[in-house]
Amino acid sequence: MKPKIFNFYVIKNISIATAFVAVTLAAIIMMTQSIKFLELIIDSGASSGAFWALVFMALPRFFEVILPIALMIGGIFVYHRMISDSEMIVMRSAGSSPLQTVKPALIVGLMVSLLMFFISAWLAPVSLAKMQKMRQVVKAQYSTLLFQDGVFNEVGKYLTVYIDGRNSKGELEGLLIHDSRPTNPVPVTIVAKRGVVVATDTGQQVLVYDGSRQDFNKRNGALNRLDFERYSIDLPDTSVVGKRWKEPDERTFSELIYPEKTETLDKKNKYEFMVEAHRRMAGVLLPLTFISVALCFLLLGPLNRKGQGIRVMMAVISVVILQSLFLSSASLATQSIIGIVLLYLVVLLPLVFALFVLSPFAEVFRQEILYRYRSKTQVNHKKVGAS
Repeated sequence: MKPKIFNFYVIKNISIATAFVAVTLAAIIMMTQSIKFLELIIDSGASSGAFWALVFMALPRFFEVILPIALMIGGIFVYHRMISDSEMIVMRSAGSSPLQTVKPALIVGLMVSLLMFFISAWLAPVSLAKMQKMRQVVKAQYSTLLFQDGVFNEVGKYLTVYIDGRNSKGELEGLLIHDSRPTNPVPVTIVAKRGVVVATDTGQQVLVYDGSRQDFNKRNGALNRLDFERYSIDLPDTSVVGKRWKEPDERTFSELIYPEKTETLDKKNKYEFMVEAHRRMAGVLLPLTFISVALCFLLLGPLNRKGQGIRVMMAVISVVILQSLFLSSASLATQSIIGIVLLYLVVLLPLVFALFVLSPFAEVFRQEILYRYRSKTQVNHKKVGAS
């Protein structure tokens, strides 16, 4: 098989296997996330579209973990099948070195790393920020359920809301609102045909439409009335914060590097921003590290159609250990700069070592070790025969 044909063949198969595993793992995560958001959606009475939007917006963050593992599983599956079908034995007999046979897997790993950079630098944080914003909106919809139909609902000490009912869109109908808060010069009564509760940067508001605002003028004893098409009333003591500080994992890579200089919390959390930026940069290399380490166990040494189970198990265990060390280093990095150094060491050292042992330079050492082993074995056999 020609090198170009072999590379295209392996790249195609690994890409298909990786995509299949990634979609499968994403579906499993979707199921777990759906349980997480289900209670919120049921309580708020939001639509099924809002539910699926929350689930899908939570997914990009998990692809930072899914993609390296999916590539490792796809690479092991493809190369294990090629060994079982004697395809790798044919390639080795044709003079291909281990590094040449791994080259297509590294190409796929590089493509996955570029995809991960796009996800971690922009897609995941933007999606996560939008998900948090949407949760605020859903919680605002939950507040509308606090208003019971056909009764006078007290919102705080000075605000009373009456609702006649709700329409199919979830909007409030037949509103009567009496606002006697001290911030108003005189008590105000508002009558409107319909309304909705919304979240704003300052809290929650009731937007009412097609109604009138009435108040009593004590000086002349007249009733003032103002008809309106749209009017807003701030709700007191709202449980939802409209404007929230974006966490480090909700910020794009550029926002981590260049935080707002005028924001107080941004100044206080510069170190957290730095840790998050380094975690993303180191994590981009995980696909290359995982696939290189895993294939070292499968391709180095004699290729047998049988007995590959132990090699596969060792490859999986080594990748699990590397993933655990990476997560532990990321956790340590939040407390000490040593964790940041460990992040890069956990990713780069195995990658460099794996590429070295797969390279032609290491072939000389492997042949020397194999020659010494055979020579020693022959000497031992002669001694046994002489005795």
